Amino acid sequence: MFNKFFGFWSKDIGIDLGTANTLVYVRGKGIVINEPSIVAVNQKTGKILAIGKEAKAMVGRTPGYIAIFRPLVSGVVSDFEVTEQMLKYFIDKVHQDGFALIPRPRVVIGVPSGVTEVEKRAVEDAAYNAGAREVYLIEEPMAAAIGARLPVHEAVANVIVDIGGGTTEVAVISMGGVIASRSLRIAGDKLNEDILRYMREEKKLLIGEATAEQLKCSLGSAFALDEELEGRVRGRDLISGLPKEMTVSSEELREAMERSVGAIVLAVKNTIEETPPELTADLFNRHIFLAGGGALLRGLDKHIAEETKLFVKIVDDPLAAVARGCGFVLENVGQLKSVLVSTQKDEFI
Repeated sequence: MFNKFFGFWSKDIGIDLGTANTLVYVRGKGIVINEPSIVAVNQKTGKILAIGKEAKAMVGRTPGYIAIFRPLVSGVVSDFEVTEQMLKYFIDKVHQDGFALIPRPRVVIGVPSGVTEVEKRAVEDAAYNAGAREVYLIEEPMAAAIGARLPVHEAVANVIVDIGGGTTEVAVISMGGVIASRSLRIAGDKLNEDILRYMREEKKLLIGEATAEQLKCSLGSAFALDEELEGRVRGRDLISGLPKEMTVSSEELREAMERSVGAIVLAVKNTIEETPPELTADLFNRHIFLAGGGALLRGLDKHIAEETKLFVKIVDDPLAAVARGCGFVLENVGQLKSVLVSTQKDEFI
């Protein structure tokens, strides 16, 4: 009874609970929050010091007793209590300008397609404990396809590749269901690690995760560029132990990420191979759609197109595709209820 009362003043929200970033869609408003999935905790007191952007600004700059957590690993909850606090922070932030003293929103959350029932329940429980009155889950590739406005309920092949921070989700969708899929724990974070390792082993230069991500965004590519790029990178020389600056090229970073990019392309090819021939035939006249932050890696669309001999297209605003899909489900739940995978039996009213 009280939940329904407080829910009257609450805002229904869709959440892309990602390994790297969390995006929040508010019904009727669109995406209102896009912050890193990072939490800073004082280990002496157990108190949470910062969440989101404020916590990311602390990475690599804190004393030993302040720990920086990513409460989600490969898209699933690794620290339940910290995830709960992070969700509560985002729910409260959405309602800070409203009339709800105790927000009790309905929530749709995107989860990787390969998660277990236990992992689904962990996400649900964290959201309930954070203040949600109803929680529904949707698989991320389905949410990304809906967010890209693909005709998921038609009898045609919709191929979506969602490359996030912790996971790459590949799915062939038709008639509102997933026909074939792959969930790969190789994505943006793994590409950062590849660059870190390459710089350490080949260049003898120690750099931080933030620097590796910056290099990936500014110089990284998955396919040969018409004009290769070069940039300067600073770190610690592993031989002398002193600060050092050197030049690195897009060709070198492509070499560093080659194995991981190849695994993503192979997952796409294997998923297509598992697709029934009637749907495979559709692909000659349709695109493979790329979503997620990893879709922005230069030349990845060309690389996949060359390997599959099919058309490849990056969806509009790929970073927000899953959150848009969750929001679209909120606003059209009558038509899209069948795509939800939550074990919660309560239905939207």
